[in-house]
Amino acid sequence: MTAAAPQRVLIVEDEQHLAEGLRFNLEAEGFQAEGVDSGRRAVERLLDSGQHFDLVVLDVMLPDLDGFTVAAEVRGRQNFVPILMLTARGRPEDVLKGFAAGADDYLAKPAELPILLARIGGLLRRSSWTRSGSRPEPKTDRFSFAGKTIDFDTLGLTVGERVLQLTLMEANLLRYLIDHEGKAVSRKAMLEHVWGLHEDTDTRAIDNFIVRLRRYIESEPARPKHVLTVRGVGYRFVANPAS
Repeated sequence: MTAAAPQRVLIVEDEQHLAEGLRFNLEAEGFQAEGVDSGRRAVERLLDSGQHFDLVVLDVMLPDLDGFTVAAEVRGRQNFVPILMLTARGRPEDVLKGFAAGADDYLAKPAELPILLARIGGLLRRSSWTRSGSRPEPKTDRFSFAGKTIDFDTLGLTVGERVLQLTLMEANLLRYLIDHEGKAVSRKAMLEHVWGLHEDTDTRAIDNFIVRLRRYIESEPARPKHVLTVRGVGYRFVANPAS
């Protein structure tokens, strides 16, 4: 029986001692790790059709393209490799900006190794379910509405014949809205319960995520029927609008 190939991780970090330490620990856990020290080089590696990576550990502060730009460029090319942002920039605004760019998880430096490995393991498991179409339990975590189905295990949103891949935070936001169907939920509540941010943060950042969700699930995003604006409060989700 042929042994499974080790999972490949791309480390994007310009501080050599940090990159080498992370690479050493990942390889000790059985991963195949490769490092690059610039954002532009990371984009080239990730968009190279001859290369495949199972996960990216991406620093924000890089000498050319920052991590936000790298994530946005990769997602813009329909590459949904799991991205874990590992950075010293832990302000709430930066966390939101990272998720808006397409990151799947965000961990502030210095990160304890067991926590880092747990986050990596979680992202890789979800990614493997998506590729194989299998899940660890017979019961799936899905929600269907108005001819659409969101699978919260794989983060796949089925709309007609298309399957759209959501980021983890996009799916978590949609889940939160669904869980509060018919109720007005505030931007502050979404910020606290979806992103876990309790500091004084510009809640308008939530609006960018809502715009993306509307593009996915609304027939006419400019005239939404599922994700409605509640003036002065936030948003309200309606699964099956009357018209």
